[in-house]
Amino acid sequence: MSDQEGGKGSPKSSSLGPYEEAMEALSSLITRRTRADDSNVGDQFSLLYDYLKMLDLEEPIANMKIIHVAGTKGKGSTCTFTESILRNCGFRTGLFTSPHLIDIRERFRLDGMEICEEKFLAYFWWCYDRLKEKTDDNIPMPTYFRFLALVAFKIFAAEQVDVAIMEVGLGGKYDATNVVQSPIVCGITSLGYDHMEILGNTLGEIAGEKAGIFKNRIPAFTVPQPDEAMHVLEEKASLLNVPLQVVTPLDAKLLNGLRLGLEGEHQYLNAGLAIALCFTWLKRTGHVGDIYMEQTDTLPEQFVKGLTSASLQGRAQIVPDQHIKSERSNELVFFLDGAHSPESMEVCARWFSLAIKEYNPDQTLFHQQLNNSKLSHEVVKSTYHGERGSQRKSTPVEYRFKILL
Repeated sequence: MSDQEGGKGSPKSSSLGPYEEAMEALSSLITRRTRADDSNVGDQFSLLYDYLKMLDLEEPIANMKIIHVAGTKGKGSTCTFTESILRNCGFRTGLFTSPHLIDIRERFRLDGMEICEEKFLAYFWWCYDRLKEKTDDNIPMPTYFRFLALVAFKIFAAEQVDVAIMEVGLGGKYDATNVVQSPIVCGITSLGYDHMEILGNTLGEIAGEKAGIFKNRIPAFTVPQPDEAMHVLEEKASLLNVPLQVVTPLDAKLLNGLRLGLEGEHQYLNAGLAIALCFTWLKRTGHVGDIYMEQTDTLPEQFVKGLTSASLQGRAQIVPDQHIKSERSNELVFFLDGAHSPESMEVCARWFSLAIKEYNPDQTLFHQQLNNSKLSHEVVKSTYHGERGSQRKSTPVEYRFKILL
């Protein structure tokens, strides 16, 4: 970014370092009001268009070739597969996801790598200073996530990415990423109960919010959904003349003996959705001739490489401890996953019960008496209900699970 663009940001007088200073400014955008509070003027969706004008982002966003993905479970994984596939097809990619695990820069990826600190600070202050200068009591500074989404749009526009993959933060209809008016293709991952105080108490209401990313005549894909949710998605798609298609899980045979880069059986469903999004993006952007896609019983080499090399922290991740030097076979190993709903925890438990056996088949975990389905049920039941305030003592299953996760 050039100095003329304001790339170096505003000079600040503080004992904090440049990065810590930016994090402090970002923290100032966190509001104590809930996102569902209509009285919070900063949460009014229409204000996002005012912010776009202030940042001169209207035209750049209109020119971006965007893939927009909403859903309850699997959004980050689907977006990660999609980015990896298109990057391996030779395109410059931009990926915006949430949340981050360690560093805020994880949310902004260019060509598969989180944005460097120097560029992040330049774009951060470019956006922050202009918004701070132009906002007032009637149009206040954007809240935390909305500001990050605006920064993402600025980064991808300035870096001239070929494709921007945008993961919805919450819901869809009123999410900050939904300022996109003409995406190339949209995706809806598996739907379930989450953020019910904001999105609704039924699967139908939740599906209606997620379907808010549908745009007139823009193709969309989803995965098999519960009937209540699917009915709403189809209804919303029909109203907007959206050609909505349901994809099936990826057939593992198409990977030519290789494994997906993201672990877990559920990832084959996310991979199937990612493939559909990528094929459609290639066709609608005029790149269909660049990738051989005629045969339906095989995947292009670039797709296979993208799917098998995809990487995302905190999703069924196995991390051996590099600091322990041991000649014994039972080295210290961490099994990490960010499951936070009953459905996700059950999927996590199934992955874990299989992964621990595959990682060290000589060890018998959980006394060999628990089969996979029973283990999943017990782990979810004990851990999830324990979080809800149960005063009973931890069961052996819960105790071992918490140690290993």
